[in-house]
Amino acid sequence: MRVVFLGSPAFAAPSLNRLVEHDNIDVVLVVTQPDRPAGRGRKLTPPAVKTAATTLGLQVFQPETLRDDASVQVLEDAQPDLLVVVAYGELLRRNVLNLTPHGCLNVHPSLLPQYRGASPIPTAILNGDATTGVSIMKLVRKLDAGPVVSQVQINIRPEDTTGSLGERLADLAAAILPDVALRYVAGELTPIEQDEAAASHTREWSTADAEIDWMTSARQIDRLVRASHPWPVAWTTDDDTRLRIHAASVAPDDSTLNAPPGTVAFDRGQVLVATRDGTLVLNQVQPAGKRVMAATDWWRGSRRTQAVFNRSSSKL
Repeated sequence: MRVVFLGSPAFAAPSLNRLVEHDNIDVVLVVTQPDRPAGRGRKLTPPAVKTAATTLGLQVFQPETLRDDASVQVLEDAQPDLLVVVAYGELLRRNVLNLTPHGCLNVHPSLLPQYRGASPIPTAILNGDATTGVSIMKLVRKLDAGPVVSQVQINIRPEDTTGSLGERLADLAAAILPDVALRYVAGELTPIEQDEAAASHTREWSTADAEIDWMTSARQIDRLVRASHPWPVAWTTDDDTRLRIHAASVAPDDSTLNAPPGTVAFDRGQVLVATRDGTLVLNQVQPAGKRVMAATDWWRGSRRTQAVFNRSSSKL
């Protein structure tokens, strides 16, 4: 089976690797986003999928868009039986979706129709869901609304961050994708239409979404910290300076601070912050312009006995 693979971030790389490893699948072309400036030095950096494809010796195509006829012709010239999309980064037009005899399969990291859109993984963590999963669906013009070909569920662990959960979902998608693609093309799997009445949607996160409101509960803030890692990273303000919270946990009941929300104190070798309901333990923080450090090191370096974070500050 001849496959054109479309994907860009690290989440997509395991799927590409597993497709290439399969004896009955020939990945004839990899389509990914152009190299973009990244990091503090704004160095031109290739997408993770380009790096993986180059290592595998695959042909790589990096158009600015697939909305022009010349770019679509490159895909058509590859004569694929199927397009496979994993986090490519562009909504595909109808002429691309209809390019192959079997259409286009897409991997989405949620149990569709739940959490369509850009941020299903952090949304599942933030909402305190017990489970999530991977859906493989047939792409249609409406975002993440196509009929589902296969779906697999996994548990969300109490310590999961968007980073750790994303890695497990990427591996899960890679494990099932080759067999699902082959069986789908062979007519052994029947796509099932999604229940529109049960659909929910997510949007792309921003730095503003990661600001901590100490007037919420410790449990909700813990979820925000995990959902926001590794990006955009939860943050608060300390003396009008941004402090990023990389890791935290809910304090046991016997460590509860009897203080207004946002009050910071050092007790029993831990940095504690009072919330509206419960107390949060800060484990790893990053002051503005400095490295990530243990919260205890940050506190000792501040030489304070108590502090108060802004409960819900203006966006800096």
